[in-house]
Amino acid sequence: MNATPGFNENESPLARLATRRGPDGQPFLAPAEAMAGERLRADFTRGGLMPSVTQRWDGTPRAGKGMAGGAGDLALSALDARRRVDAALHAVGPELADILLDICCFLKGLELVERERRWPARSAKLLLKAALGALARHYGFERQAEAGNSRIRRWAAPDAKPKGPSSL
Repeated sequence: MNATPGFNENESPLARLATRRGPDGQPFLAPAEAMAGERLRADFTRGGLMPSVTQRWDGTPRAGKGMAGGAGDLALSALDARRRVDAALHAVGPELADILLDICCFLKGLELVERERRWPARSAKLLLKAALGALARHYGFERQAEAGNSRIRRWAAPDAKPKGPSSL
């Protein structure tokens, strides 16, 4: 089961880039880079940062709430997700944060980003790879991939033995 909220993997530009192979036969994006981009997208979605496309009536004075739609209405999980997005974008720096937002979060294609910014062809692809590499380092996915994708499974000393229910 996918832990990310309601994602259609077919609409992600990263999913397409992660499956494309270069002339050497290797995927264009390393698994750590693709995971980092999808994690940013998940936090962006959980934080409710995607702009609305329709009229919202819950923020009007007649909604019955004094300051409806403000930070007080957000769940703590949404606030935490927004903080994680902010920390991730700060870690990669302002030069690379915009391309991560456009492609990972707003799901724009590489060609569209290049047209909007008047960049040369295929330049967005290279900048995205650099940004995802920095993002993977921020999340610690590079170390995880180097260690054979192993994860911490317990917080105990290596020689610790579990205690039975009678010792609790």
